[in-house]
Amino acid sequence: MATLADSFLADLDELSDNEADAPVEDDGGVANMEEEIDGELADLETLNYDDLDSVSKLQKSQRFADIMQKVEGALSMGSDMSNHAIILEDDPEYQLIVDCNALSVDIENELVIIHNFIRDKYRPKFPELESLVHHPIDYARVVQKIGNEMDVTLVDLEGLLPSATIMVVSVTASTTSGKPLPEDVLEKIVDACDRALALDSAKKKVLDFVESRMGFIAPNLSAIVGTAVAAKLMGTAGGLGALSKMPACNVQLLGSKKKNLAGFSSATSQYRIGYVEETEIFQTTPPALRMRAGRLLAAKATLAARVDSTRGDPSGNTGKAFREEIRKKIEKWQELPPAKQPKPLPVPDSEPKKKRGGRRLRKMKERYAITDMRKLANRMQFGIPEESSLGDGLGEGYGMLGQAGSGKLRVSMGQSKLAAKVAKKFKVNNYGSGGGGATSGLTSSLAFTPVQGIELSNPQALGQQLGSGTQSTYFSETGTFSKIKRI
Repeated sequence: MATLADSFLADLDELSDNEADAPVEDDGGVANMEEEIDGELADLETLNYDDLDSVSKLQKSQRFADIMQKVEGALSMGSDMSNHAIILEDDPEYQLIVDCNALSVDIENELVIIHNFIRDKYRPKFPELESLVHHPIDYARVVQKIGNEMDVTLVDLEGLLPSATIMVVSVTASTTSGKPLPEDVLEKIVDACDRALALDSAKKKVLDFVESRMGFIAPNLSAIVGTAVAAKLMGTAGGLGALSKMPACNVQLLGSKKKNLAGFSSATSQYRIGYVEETEIFQTTPPALRMRAGRLLAAKATLAARVDSTRGDPSGNTGKAFREEIRKKIEKWQELPPAKQPKPLPVPDSEPKKKRGGRRLRKMKERYAITDMRKLANRMQFGIPEESSLGDGLGEGYGMLGQAGSGKLRVSMGQSKLAAKVAKKFKVNNYGSGGGGATSGLTSSLAFTPVQGIELSNPQALGQQLGSGTQSTYFSETGTFSKIKRI
């Protein structure tokens, strides 16, 4: 892995290559840029990365000393900001809080630089340690505790790391390929660890001061997540204004740490939750609902921060309303689903339901009715073997088909009961008779006479006039040709 100095040199080389490829537009601008690059290279040559003072300068700056002195004085006095009647932006203590938020961000960046320095210097001794302990402060404490000791089992790491991580570190240290460090290098590493711990202590003081004033600076945010978590969120985001401009998904991740479970299950690890998990609402939520509760808290905290940044509700009632809404939603999530209503059984029918009749139903019954042939095929006569399709009792049996004596598989076609009933109901009356009222289709109202040719006449009246004789017997239904005269 490249050191910090190598990464800086690589960045400057890439910058020089990019500037060399750029088109020349102004000779004066190019000259100034070359002077700036030469100055950066000269400064880089003067830097000594073996010395921590050349890369870590925050603790020796006058700004750091002034802010920490004011913070300690404010903490010792314990001023009450609830009686302030001046405008918030003109309040000197508010300006100190803004400076504290900016300083907390600088301390975080400085801790990253010191952590890289310690990691690069301590890698020859224990190269696997940086993959086992990720947090910079925990890494500095472990390095300070182990030092040059080769047998890590003799070092008491209790209280610095979890028990599972201590076990993994001890096992890994027994098989490491590292070698002891020189005394001068170890002294620089211990000095860097002391600086990291001092910066962490200063950051805690700054957060304690901001926390004591959060009830006045961000009352709505404090009402939702508490003053301690609100101070940490503001300190990590870089102030109340920066926190109000941040989306809720990023607020949820503020303060999250990468957890190395070292072979353990990741089912219970909340690695996507930061400072939000320290809130009271999150801790009292069941584990199965904590991820949803974290997203809800981050969303409402972002809204409350936007209200506080514009001083929309100094009383904090908006934050209290958000907190009550969060509590009701989580309670709603925990409610059991509504019980299934018992469905009563239907009342048993004493009589079969009447089916709807009609032409369609009659057609359906007639279509699917069992035929006489099938009835005979399903019957068997006692003591007489049935015939089969393959003979000797093989294949499909014919039952009583063909046992009437003819030897043929034929059944006389008979009219079904349904068809007979319908035919009886809709029987056509006698055509040509006057009593039925129906008229035959062969009758006509036209008559051929020798006088006028074709004339209109009434066939029924004509039949009544010819009550007897040849005419009546000829058209009678019962009359027959009993005698034919030959000419």
